[in-house]
Amino acid sequence: MLQVENTLFTLVMLICFASMILYFAFIAARRDKLARAAVALQAAGLALHTAALVCRGIAAGRLPLTNQYEFATSFAWGVSLVSLIFVLKFKFPVLGAFSAPVTFLIIGYAAMQSREVRELMPSLRSNWLAFHVSTAIIAYGAFGVSCVLGGIFLLRERMKARGFLDQHIPDREKLDVIGYRSVSLGLLFLTFTIITGAIWAERAWGSYWSWDPKETWSLVTWIVYAAYLHLRIRRGWRGRAAAIFAVVGFICVMFTYIGVNTLLPGVHSYA
Repeated sequence: MLQVENTLFTLVMLICFASMILYFAFIAARRDKLARAAVALQAAGLALHTAALVCRGIAAGRLPLTNQYEFATSFAWGVSLVSLIFVLKFKFPVLGAFSAPVTFLIIGYAAMQSREVRELMPSLRSNWLAFHVSTAIIAYGAFGVSCVLGGIFLLRERMKARGFLDQHIPDREKLDVIGYRSVSLGLLFLTFTIITGAIWAERAWGSYWSWDPKETWSLVTWIVYAAYLHLRIRRGWRGRAAAIFAVVGFICVMFTYIGVNTLLPGVHSYA
């Protein structure tokens, strides 16, 4: 099954790259047919990606969510899933052109990690693993899409009126609302991630919170996005300020995921 998973993972990388190229071609050639082909290819890649994760889980005898490789490939799956939902729901293929490179980079990062299947650490042998890590994947995926939407919003201000991109991107008000929904989705699942992690920590280590670097930066990330929602609801922060906030928030997400493991090792260093 691991050989099948490796083959599927390679195919997913190739399909993700091909989808990204098609999205770019759609913008360059201004052909809607290319956008439809890119969306179809992204959907096919997501299906194969799901199959690869299932094969990994069967081979490992557990959920494939316990090391850097497994979380990275699942993270890429989450970004692809959320972006595809938003592309289809809002008929917004340009979003795919901006999110596809993010997905490809995360998959590339996963490819550089060790794919060895190791026995679970005693502290990870818990049913809370599924709830804690799967909610983190959806949260990170939603935050990745919100960052892309923020970037599109900032670029939209410089786009030529009635140009090709201008016609294929929602107006700024709608774009702002879509970004808000993405952040809300991410914050909801990040809240679940922190709560389930605290419960799991108490059962594994006897303490709900130990200020481990990963825990601390997860809280920092939660506070950043909670501040986004507070300022939006109570102070009316929208548009450019909200877009910048979404980009900064995702920087915190990436530091929590990669930076903490690299620079601030702790009890979460395996993930």
